[in-house]
Amino acid sequence: MAAYTAPVDDILHALRSAAGLDALIADGTVTTDLDTMRAVIEEAGKFGAEVLEPLNWSGDREGSKLVDGVVHTPKGWKEAYQAFAAGGWSSLPCAEEHGGQALPQMVAMAAAEIWNATNMGFGLCPLLTNGAIDAIEAHGTEEQTRLYLTKMVSGEWTGTMNLTEPQAGSDLGHLRAKAEKQADGTYKITGTKIFITYGDHEMTDNIVHLVLARLPDAPPGTRGISLFIVPKYMVKADGSLGSRNDVICAGVEHKLGIHASPTCVMKFGEKGGAIGYLLGEENRGLNVMFIMMNAARLAVGIQGVAVADRATQRAIAYASDRRQGRTASVKAGEMGPIIEHADIRRTLMTMKSLTQAARAICLVTAKEGDLARLAKDPAVRAAAANRAALLTPIAKAFSTDIGCEVASMGVQIHGGMGFVEETGAAQHYRDARILPIYEGTNGIQAIDLVTRKLPLEGGKVMDAFIGDLWKTCEEVRASNRPEFGRMAERLTDAVTALADASRYMGEQLAKNPDNAMAGATPYLRIFGLAAGGVYLARGALASVREATDDKTHVALARFFAENLATAAPGLKETVVGGADSTFGLALTA
Repeated sequence: MAAYTAPVDDILHALRSAAGLDALIADGTVTTDLDTMRAVIEEAGKFGAEVLEPLNWSGDREGSKLVDGVVHTPKGWKEAYQAFAAGGWSSLPCAEEHGGQALPQMVAMAAAEIWNATNMGFGLCPLLTNGAIDAIEAHGTEEQTRLYLTKMVSGEWTGTMNLTEPQAGSDLGHLRAKAEKQADGTYKITGTKIFITYGDHEMTDNIVHLVLARLPDAPPGTRGISLFIVPKYMVKADGSLGSRNDVICAGVEHKLGIHASPTCVMKFGEKGGAIGYLLGEENRGLNVMFIMMNAARLAVGIQGVAVADRATQRAIAYASDRRQGRTASVKAGEMGPIIEHADIRRTLMTMKSLTQAARAICLVTAKEGDLARLAKDPAVRAAAANRAALLTPIAKAFSTDIGCEVASMGVQIHGGMGFVEETGAAQHYRDARILPIYEGTNGIQAIDLVTRKLPLEGGKVMDAFIGDLWKTCEEVRASNRPEFGRMAERLTDAVTALADASRYMGEQLAKNPDNAMAGATPYLRIFGLAAGGVYLARGALASVREATDDKTHVALARFFAENLATAAPGLKETVVGGADSTFGLALTA
């Protein structure tokens, strides 16, 4: 199998050209310099290639198993996790007061791409822990912060989020898990949760579960949900571990992919009630949980980028070695490498440009999150928070969609060898398929984009974003570079399609919401194509300004604009004219 190489230069180029990192460093918003960022990402690449990648194949074959009530991760997993924690990798974006390194979220997302590219089954564990840290840091009491955060930030303990129940998938209003307040201020938690990533394992001494449950007198629906900290082992006042809590793993799911990641059925209160501690306010648990979920949505988007990049690297290596058919570079009677065939080149360019576009979208979203947290001007922080909210469903859905698409193309490049497991291409495809389902399905992301994010500030947030896209289109046009081909024209068409579709969506939300919902998913795709194309164009403009010999960014931006962004105008027609036909048939089983 082809060895993994961390795309350090591509990541830094996206941070500088698409996310405007240089300006953030220059004005003091970001205090971490480029050399430090490069060093962190390079070291993350070494850890991923040397420690995590070698376990990916074996971990997929072995899987995690529940034996006599104990979840066992694959061979080498515990040692890898301990090395991960010892290296400080779990603490990159966390606050210094809890033992973190306080690096920008942009850097943490870059490192997360590497963990998930080399071993997505492993990368899921710190992903959930970081989200739990964010929730406790934002809403925990002083005592909760003291007892849990230092150990979670250091990686000594991991965290989970327990939302889904058998009868209530994404519809959290139908949760049945119960919480009953006790005289000492704790709560007894009872209920069953499913699909809990790293719900149990032997890699750390403790696991901190965040659990949604209802109080006896709670209002119906989502307004009556509270959030609780439920540790696997009780934590004493001095921070040491006490007795086992009443929480168990009742089963490990048998999944299409990510076999090494223990996805657990968790039972709380089988022996009378698990002891939980209220996080935030009663009946306002979703407000706290959404802190964790929004962080997870961006992180899952990065997973889509990661799988796409690894599948692309593997496909390029295979296509360079595999010989089949005649090409112009070989003598008569010989076969040439398939990478020289036009259709293979088209596929590989599609894979590579989609990956880089999605990476840019995710890193720009992370940048807006950093601005919302670090900017000195309150108005800048507020605007960045709105921009991050707008981009989060795009980062999650567009990136995970292309993760599946690129992994599928990777199988296709390998031909029959991609359909068997030995090449590793099939595992990427299997692993990637969960990502559009995680953290709110991509259909839910599209609905969120249309119903909640598009109307932000009366539509002004979206208008400002489209205005920024127009500026880049004008820059490309004004550059008049022959190597840009028809990039300006095609990107202008894509941004125009986004603007037109946005106006239509705003109108339909007011008078016919079903029409807007019918077009939500293609609308999100238009958004991703327009934004991704523009971000790649910014990379091309930066390469020209820097006069580098590397023509990669120009070539990928032009390919994306002329071959992929061209779908945006057609998708706009689907958005504005497809609703009637969507409802034209009574579908029955």
